Amino acid sequence: MTKIKIMAALFLAGSVLASPGLAQECEPSKYGADDEIGAANLITPERVVAASKLIKKGETHPLGIVVDPKMPAFPPRTTSVQVVTPGQVQGQETAKTFGWPISYNDDLAQLWFGTGPQIDGLGHLGENNVYYNCNKAADFVDITGLKKLGIHNIPPLVGRAVIIDMAKHNNVEAMEGGQAITTQDLKAAMEAQNVTVNEGDIVLIHTGWTDAKLTSSPNEWVSKEPGLDNGAADYIASLNPVAVGADTWGLEVVPPAPGDKVFFGHAQLLGKHGIYILETMDTGGVLRKGVNEFMFVLGQARIKGAVQMIINPIAMW
Repeated sequence: MTKIKIMAALFLAGSVLASPGLAQECEPSKYGADDEIGAANLITPERVVAASKLIKKGETHPLGIVVDPKMPAFPPRTTSVQVVTPGQVQGQETAKTFGWPISYNDDLAQLWFGTGPQIDGLGHLGENNVYYNCNKAADFVDITGLKKLGIHNIPPLVGRAVIIDMAKHNNVEAMEGGQAITTQDLKAAMEAQNVTVNEGDIVLIHTGWTDAKLTSSPNEWVSKEPGLDNGAADYIASLNPVAVGADTWGLEVVPPAPGDKVFFGHAQLLGKHGIYILETMDTGGVLRKGVNEFMFVLGQARIKGAVQMIINPIAMW
């Protein structure tokens, strides 16, 4: 499937309703007019200590899947890696420099940070050129890096995390592409699975989509996905989490639900509430170990001015 076809598939179905943009209704953040870290303000020493008490067995699991340069990504994002042996021929020349035949490899990458398992920073998506905390693109977006809202500002994201298993709720291994998750679906699944969301938590949604499709049907995987409809994104935001993520590449349902805007949950979570988005998380790997509540730890690479970052958060229980 070509990039053009994939992009076209993203916007199939679902009429777009007009609604006021962030520029018209923007109000300064509840964390202050100069705030740049949004919901990360909810991470407190008390919440970190409480999350640490979830560690009973000392077991861990990586939430980031392996980033394969061949895997698809939202067009035109790509990943390319080269392994080089700079200034040496596997030890034949290095003895002259270092005094012994040292051999080493380095790697050189050309990539978009928004591929595979990733965190979307608050400067990633807004509406009508207005981003989190009423920041206008013309004032902070520069080709050499964001002047505000950069990924380097995000403190360590540490706290309690929960997984809402929407595949289980639908009695399937994997939900279908284009299958929307509504507010009612979330509430029913949380009640049935005894999942509670507290302020300052990290909320992850399991659909089974990546486990089912990334390897077996990569073009299908990247051209559509199950996920939150616009109302469900608003509902999760109302619970005041630090971050919301899923085992899908874009969090929201694609194509969008009838009457919804595609990817509008990004504008609501990032732009309006300062809530981070985590994409392509390995929720299935944690659930298969019988765990849906754990301590979440993330320290992303702090590249100044970056918008997104490939990540590998750790689940600990």
